[in-house]
Amino acid sequence: MKVSTVPQRQGLYNPLYEHDACGIGFLANIKGKKSNEILRQSLAALKNLSHRGGVGSEPDSGDGAGVLLQIPHKFLSKVCSGGGIPLPPAGDYGTGIVFLPHGAALRAKLEDAFKKFAEAEGQKLLGWRDIPLNPSILGKTSRSSMPYMRQIFIERRGVDAGAAFDRKLYLIRRQVENAAQAMDSEGMFYVASLSSKIIVYKGMLTAEQLDVFYTDLGDSDMETALALIHSRYSTNTFPSWGRAHPNRYIIHNGEINTLRGNVNFMHARESMLESETFGDDLKKLLPIINSEGSDSAMFDNCVEFLMLSGMPIERVMMLMVPEPWSGHESMSDEKKAFYEFNSCRMEPWDGPAAMGFTDGVRIGAVLDRNGLRPARYCVTTDDMVLLASEVGALDIPQEKIIKKERLHPGRMLLIDTENGRIISDEEIKSKAAAAHPYRAWLNQYMKNLEDLPAAPAKPSVGDLPKIQKAFGYTYEDLRMTLARMVAEGVDPVASMGNDTPLAVLSKRPQLLYDYFKQLFAQVTNPPIDALREEIVTSSIVLLGSEGNLIRPTKEICRRIKLKTPIIRNEDLAKLQKLHGPDFKSVTLPILYKVSGGGKALEEALEELYRAATK
Repeated sequence: MKVSTVPQRQGLYNPLYEHDACGIGFLANIKGKKSNEILRQSLAALKNLSHRGGVGSEPDSGDGAGVLLQIPHKFLSKVCSGGGIPLPPAGDYGTGIVFLPHGAALRAKLEDAFKKFAEAEGQKLLGWRDIPLNPSILGKTSRSSMPYMRQIFIERRGVDAGAAFDRKLYLIRRQVENAAQAMDSEGMFYVASLSSKIIVYKGMLTAEQLDVFYTDLGDSDMETALALIHSRYSTNTFPSWGRAHPNRYIIHNGEINTLRGNVNFMHARESMLESETFGDDLKKLLPIINSEGSDSAMFDNCVEFLMLSGMPIERVMMLMVPEPWSGHESMSDEKKAFYEFNSCRMEPWDGPAAMGFTDGVRIGAVLDRNGLRPARYCVTTDDMVLLASEVGALDIPQEKIIKKERLHPGRMLLIDTENGRIISDEEIKSKAAAAHPYRAWLNQYMKNLEDLPAAPAKPSVGDLPKIQKAFGYTYEDLRMTLARMVAEGVDPVASMGNDTPLAVLSKRPQLLYDYFKQLFAQVTNPPIDALREEIVTSSIVLLGSEGNLIRPTKEICRRIKLKTPIIRNEDLAKLQKLHGPDFKSVTLPILYKVSGGGKALEEALEELYRAATK
């Protein structure tokens, strides 16, 4: 009996907390020249990054390893002709590796679902190929959770090659994934990739096992002009076959700390989405984010949707991982306006992360705004670019290297293999900033809180000690914290840990907000100081309704900007008095009868939900 290694949500475990920290890299020929040598070198680099990957108690059960490459049409034509699957020319079919359950009946249902939805979208399922594998090298844990693997082939019918066809493949896959949720797939159904441009080979493997397990990767006809590689370390979470990297468009080293908010906002935005490219088919894609994936898989879900909606992949990465702009003194106003406008469309997917990405033609990498993950690259005389999470991923003779560089915080490296050139960070972002008159839009629609008309504020009720007690201030807070901040202008630092029990476990009465804690990961020691490093931090808050994420219209920036989430009574009064053509506000009561206990609080919350929705 094969079982997934990832448990369902239970007790204190929640799959939403899945993070990983890994070794990443890519190799690309700038001119787009395909060769088997690129695959060979990328696999060699992956093995040199094996120390970045993780293993459990068994040295032959890895946390995950994989490679993404362009579809090797020459190889697939050879193996499919003997297998009864006549392939059309390159670009006229999509393919990918599908992880399936071992039960024959359930597997047949899922394969039938692919056929059904492919036909419904006007495409033709050409057939399935059993992938040659070598599971004898796997450890017990990896082998016991290994899915049944097959390769699917779908022929293009009635749509243009390229992005239009890939959108059809995306629609097919999402509908099958939604249908699979209604089946008990034993946690083993996963589509590693389904594309007309790229294919992903990955699994719960070590870096050394990848090309031994997938014997396809040893064939000399496997040719590509680019390759993304990844060696996974699943940190404090569970490894699995589906959570190995590469994802369908990205690789990732680090973690997305803002994930809960990012996912919640994406769910909320779905009601406002309208797409000219997908039209009425948009609803078939929802929900965009698969909540069972890791942080990088959810990031990939968003990248995929935005890119296939018509946004260039480098623009997607600029939207999701913006460079620090609000406190950047030397950044041009045009570029600042671009980032400020896009902050109205989407909040950053923030955290210590280095990202590699590709759409099958362009390949690149971007570093988070703090630069907390390493990424170095070199360019060679034979038009090759190698990027990796550290130096020495490949042994390249010094005389062949014409440039060595590191990826800088918030900066991007992009190689366009179709046009045969490296596109600089400055060119990418200048072009993006000039796409629309962002500054004019912001000047017209965005308002600063301090510029709103003044309004009389309600006086505080009661004397100061009473209010302090109501809001949970203690003598220790007043003496040790506030007094030092006022007298010395510094944050008090102590060496003792915090042994205060969690509110939910405390026997004493607690304030409502004590039951909530911010989710974050401290990745530097000492932690980042928001004042001393203000160029990479921001406390700006935007109030107001968002618009359609995938259509950047000027009305999207009709927002009120707050410099900080801390609001004074005078500021709150300004917001309460908003009743103009652009903004209006409603005050919802949050009082309830304390004598009613927990039941009264629960009913008050439900009433608040209803009132807010209305």
